[in-house]
Amino acid sequence: MKLAIILSQTDPETCWNALRLANYSLFVGDEVGVFLAGKGVELDKIDDPDFDVKTQAEKFLADGGKIEACGACLHFRNSEGSEMCPMSTLKEMYDLIAEADKVVSF
Repeated sequence: MKLAIILSQTDPETCWNALRLANYSLFVGDEVGVFLAGKGVELDKIDDPDFDVKTQAEKFLADGGKIEACGACLHFRNSEGSEMCPMSTLKEMYDLIAEADKVVSF
């Protein structure tokens, strides 16, 4: 299955669960892409003692997952992105959704 996950918030527990789903999906052999939009582009800044978002994101990337971040949303935050949250475009979001078998939004 091709799974697209759209993440548009920074609530630590929600982001942690979205990335746990992404990691599990990779584990069972699915192809997974995560697109960050809105507040979601701040994923790499989440620091919470109960929900280790950064570790989940690093595992996802290390296991072959792909994370892309909305360039316009980064621009509004005066950010150029990061290694974890690289700048992308609306076209990549569209392509991720168009090619996916399932889309989940958090």
